Amino acid sequence: MNKIVFLLLTFSCLPSQPSRIATPPAVRRPAAVMSFEGADWLERSSREEEERPGEVVAAMRLHDGLFVAEIGAGTGYMSRRMARVVAPHGRVYAEEIQPEMLALMKPLLEKDHVEGVVVPLLGTPTDPKLPSHRFDWILLVDVYHEFQQPKPMLAKMREALAPGGRVALVEYRAEGTTASHIRAEHRMSVEQVLAEWKPAGFELEKVVETLPAQHLFIFR
Repeated sequence: MNKIVFLLLTFSCLPSQPSRIATPPAVRRPAAVMSFEGADWLERSSREEEERPGEVVAAMRLHDGLFVAEIGAGTGYMSRRMARVVAPHGRVYAEEIQPEMLALMKPLLEKDHVEGVVVPLLGTPTDPKLPSHRFDWILLVDVYHEFQQPKPMLAKMREALAPGGRVALVEYRAEGTTASHIRAEHRMSVEQVLAEWKPAGFELEKVVETLPAQHLFIFR
């Protein structure tokens, strides 16, 4: 028998093996931090309808006397809303890494008469500078995906929570088409969020999917 034919017959009789080419998971790259020059987006008139911020606050079940922190508070859009609920005895720490955002926030706090309840706070990309073991809630709205160094920030958030404290995380959905108007790097899937938050020691309590285009995660 021709040697080449013999080899072909031999290999054709071997059991076929399924393809096991490993495809490494895509690494999520943080989006660029939105500059203070885009602050008008945070105060746009359509935000109430597009994001339903009242539902986020309602899901947190805030009340007078609670201490809340908002990380990446921007112009204080959500902080001002929460301040009206936790006042007069509670406080909202509105953290930002851009001093210019805090400057824009100040007149808005005065306009809404919550400057005594909201505490503007300048943090860093690795440390929000929050007091330890103090907060009943920490809120992040469409900002976590911009954290350039999420691991130290997650650790600092855990440290800032009081016993029984929780985190409300809002991110535009990567799944489906409800957030297709938002650039891909500014959206996150449930899988992506859990892959980063669970190893950091956070336990998922629930995911609320009633917002028009965003996930709402409740962690403890």
